[in-house]
Amino acid sequence: MSDPSPVFGREASSRPSRASLRTAVVWDVLKDALDRRVKATGKDSLDVLDTGGGSGNFAVPVARLGHRVTVVDPSPNALFALERRAAEAGVAERVTGVQGDISGLFDVVGRDGYDVVLCHGVLEYVDDPAEGVRNAAAALRDGGALSLLAAGVGGAVLARALAGHFTEARNALGDPDGRWGDGDPVPRRFTADQLTGLAGEAGLEVGAVHGVRVFADLVPGVLVDTEPGAADALLKLEAAAAELPSFHAIATQLHLLGEKRA
Repeated sequence: MSDPSPVFGREASSRPSRASLRTAVVWDVLKDALDRRVKATGKDSLDVLDTGGGSGNFAVPVARLGHRVTVVDPSPNALFALERRAAEAGVAERVTGVQGDISGLFDVVGRDGYDVVLCHGVLEYVDDPAEGVRNAAAALRDGGALSLLAAGVGGAVLARALAGHFTEARNALGDPDGRWGDGDPVPRRFTADQLTGLAGEAGLEVGAVHGVRVFADLVPGVLVDTEPGAADALLKLEAAAAELPSFHAIATQLHLLGEKRA
C-alpha cells in the first residue's frame, strides 16, 4: 500500500503546501484509525464511507491505501470531479460516487455496512446535525470509527477580531450557531463540547478531539512561503497544539474520532 500524502500537496523533497498544512492533522488521525481497524478486523481492505466527500480530497488518498471508498455527495459536478481524480490516481476501481446527502443517507447506502465513516464539513450545512451524526453512526459496523470534522466557533471569533471586525466577532461569540452576521457563509459552527455531545447521543465512544488549523489560517502566507523552514515548523506546531484542549477553543475546525460501541 502506498503513502497517499502527495495528494495533499506534500512531496518528500519539498516543503508542505498550504493545503497540507490545513489537512495534515486530520489525515494523520484518520490514517491511524484506518490502520487500527485493519488490525482489529484482520482485513487488508476496509469499506469506507465518505459523506459529503465532494471531489475526493480524502476519498482518493484513502483508496490509495488500498481501501474501498463510497462517496455520497449531493453535487453531480463534485462527483464528476471525483471520478476524474480517482482515475488519474489509478484507484477508479476502488472509488464509487453516489448522489445523495446524509439526511437521506439510507436511501443510497445500507446500514451497518462500513468499517470507517467520514463526515467532514457536513454538519455545518444540514438542518439537523444530530440526525446527521446518528445516520453516520448507523452506517458503521460495530467497532467502526467515525471521523467527524466541523467548523469551530472560537476560530471564527478570533479571525474576525484579528481582521478588525470586532462587532462581528462579538456576534459570533454570542450567536447560538456561531455566526458573525447575515453575510456569514457558514450556517453553523460548533464547540468541542457540542460535537462530543452529538457523538455520545449517537452511541459513539469519543476517542479523541483535535483542534485543526489553530494557526495555519492566521499566519501570513508570505511568511510561510518565503521564510526558510517556516512551513515545516508550522506543521509541527499544528500537530503539537492539536491535542491540547486549551487550543480547541480557537481552532478553525474541530476533529472528533468516535467508535461505535458493540
